[in-house]
Amino acid sequence: MSKVENIDSLTVSSAVLADLLGVTDRRVRQLASEGIFTRVSKGRYNLPDSIKTYLNMLKMEKDIVNSHTNGELDLEQERAIKVRVERHQAEIKLALMRGEIHKAEDVEQVMVDMLTSFRTRLLNIPPKLAPILAEKKNKAVIQEIINDELIEVLHELKDYNAEDFYSKEYIDYDEGEIDGYGLNEEENQL
Repeated sequence: MSKVENIDSLTVSSAVLADLLGVTDRRVRQLASEGIFTRVSKGRYNLPDSIKTYLNMLKMEKDIVNSHTNGELDLEQERAIKVRVERHQAEIKLALMRGEIHKAEDVEQVMVDMLTSFRTRLLNIPPKLAPILAEKKNKAVIQEIINDELIEVLHELKDYNAEDFYSKEYIDYDEGEIDGYGLNEEENQL
């Protein structure tokens, strides 16, 4: 048996590499596709480079796990985070109930309804005014009629009802029902 002086160019099959590292042949192919193992030809891998990158990958995975957990979970910190999230949710719910903020889907529905109505009113101007304007000869009178009709249509946009933006589930709330963080008693007990 000859003595090997340099293993830098030593290649092994996927089966040998799998056996050395204690993984399956399929896992070797998967890690090769991820760039962890250095493939030199079909089914052949550079042994030293593959082992180095594999060990570095394992070390990085361990470091990531340790940095996230530091070995233990801080239950007090987790409880504080949970309470903070619950408080924030309750504040949002209360603001919704008071009409201080609105759900995106409510705003979208109101705006779609309002703009659809506005579009319909605009498109109805020509057929409504055509018979009236056909009889008119004075440009100033024609402009005044068109202007008056446009102003009436534009008032529809101006005269929206703010309560239209309230979520349907909060329309009938009574402020006396709110307790604690903006929840009724039943929700506070949860």
